[in-house]
Amino acid sequence: MITKWNFQTPTEEELHKRDRLASQLGLSPVVCLLLVQRGLTTVEEVKKFFKPSLNDLHDPFLMPDMEKAVKRLNKALGNKEKILIYGDYDVDGTTAVSLVYKYLRPYSSALDYYIPDRYDEGYGISYKGINYARENGITLVISLDCGIKAIEKIEYAKQLGIDFIICDHHMPDDTLPDAVAVLDAKRVDSVYPYEHLSGCGVGFKFMQAFAKSNNFPFADLEKLLELTAVSIASDIVPITGENRILAYYGLKQLNSNPSLGLKGIIDICGLSGKEITISDIVFKIGPRINASGRMMNGKEAVELLLAKDVDVAREKSESINQYNEERRELDKKITDEANAIIDEFQNMEDRKAIIVYNPGWHKGVIGIVASRLTEKYYRPAVVLTKSSELITGSARSVTGFDIYKAIESCRDLLENFGGHTYAAGLSLKEENLDAFTQRFLKLAADEIIPEQMTPQIDIDAVLDLQDINAKFMSELKKMNPFGPDNQKPVFCSLGVKDYGTSKLVGKDLEHIKLELIDDKSNTPIHGIAFGMHQHNTHIKNMKPFNICYTIEENTYNGNTSLQLMVKDIKENDI
Repeated sequence: MITKWNFQTPTEEELHKRDRLASQLGLSPVVCLLLVQRGLTTVEEVKKFFKPSLNDLHDPFLMPDMEKAVKRLNKALGNKEKILIYGDYDVDGTTAVSLVYKYLRPYSSALDYYIPDRYDEGYGISYKGINYARENGITLVISLDCGIKAIEKIEYAKQLGIDFIICDHHMPDDTLPDAVAVLDAKRVDSVYPYEHLSGCGVGFKFMQAFAKSNNFPFADLEKLLELTAVSIASDIVPITGENRILAYYGLKQLNSNPSLGLKGIIDICGLSGKEITISDIVFKIGPRINASGRMMNGKEAVELLLAKDVDVAREKSESINQYNEERRELDKKITDEANAIIDEFQNMEDRKAIIVYNPGWHKGVIGIVASRLTEKYYRPAVVLTKSSELITGSARSVTGFDIYKAIESCRDLLENFGGHTYAAGLSLKEENLDAFTQRFLKLAADEIIPEQMTPQIDIDAVLDLQDINAKFMSELKKMNPFGPDNQKPVFCSLGVKDYGTSKLVGKDLEHIKLELIDDKSNTPIHGIAFGMHQHNTHIKNMKPFNICYTIEENTYNGNTSLQLMVKDIKENDI
């Protein structure tokens, strides 16, 4: 499939603002243009962006029901009530539970936590979890990263004399659960200035409000920001506004003094001694934490994150790493099976969405498989399996297609659903599968335009190879942390050529290790093009070609050099 390159052509106004910033700040015009494209046009805005301040965190009491939540928590602690911290089994949920549990631990000896079993209980608040609370004399449950739609279950808990404080970041329905407090910045009545917090982020705001109400020092809470950084990266929420501040300071903590649990994962990922980035969390740390809930039970991830002993942290890290290895094998097997089903589809070119179902697939990896199918076919994908008496599934989407809304429009056929614009989960009875499939495919057919089914790369700026140097890289790094809505800049260089030393590498010689020059530079710059071996003949014939890429620092044997991570190559015979 040919990838379309979208060049962002700056307007005259953007160029004017770029030049003004470059003059005022002494930065590269390219970096200044990147800042302007992100809406940063004044020196003050740029300084705040480069150096986020904890003082700019919003007042947590602006969130609806925060006063009620803090009042109920203070009452529970004062009366020495038993409190249960309840969270989802994914990274966001387990980090949220760990953060709230860690912070409240010094103030209560009657704390417990609960992670539902993905297979036995499914997503969100469960009757089994509520019964656990009743059996253990718990009178207050703080739910994290779930609960916004648990109307019947909260009513059941109330009948048992159990209060709930819900901390969630998913889209609420018109009717909220009748909990003591429902903390969710996406509530229609919310005036909270930032709505993109992760589930762990909402838990953090609750603890911030609790600390503020009791005049506790913020420093104790600041130590836990490493957990918000892990949740923000793993849950793919925008790294803007308040999330940027939380991620920035969380990364500082991860890199300077991580907790024993996270240090255990850092070591087992081979990240010790390296500067940990959002990308490292997304591809290395997060998947390992997630593997616990996918393959066994997310409670083990919480045990790791709460570890107070080096040996326990190491043992739990090794166990979770093993789960991740098993998850990888299962993920590959099921992805291959899903691709085989798709190969049998009639008129695949005309289909604007993919739905695949196998009752035997492992529930823990279907979300990953849905992501892989979306990446391969560039269409929304729904992957379904059987769990107990219901069919359950995970859905992923392409740019511009709100999969949550598409699934919501089928709600009369569903038992449960929830999620975000680009990722959602659902469950339904088997007799409704055909009707759901037909309706969903029709929605996709009506709404998705051909451009959305074409892989696209947005290019921020065109560079000559001579522009890429240590000074330029140091300025780029000030834009960290990168992530959704502040993506790592993608550059393009035109008419580059092989220096004569590029070569195929990898077990099957599927990658190209590049050494490139262009018309303005005879000093080669290094790059790596994963999986692009098909361009090797063109390159070795010394023909010019165009590349788009991000720029990375590569450290080897103590030496740091710049490397282009090539995203695509277009052969150019001019």
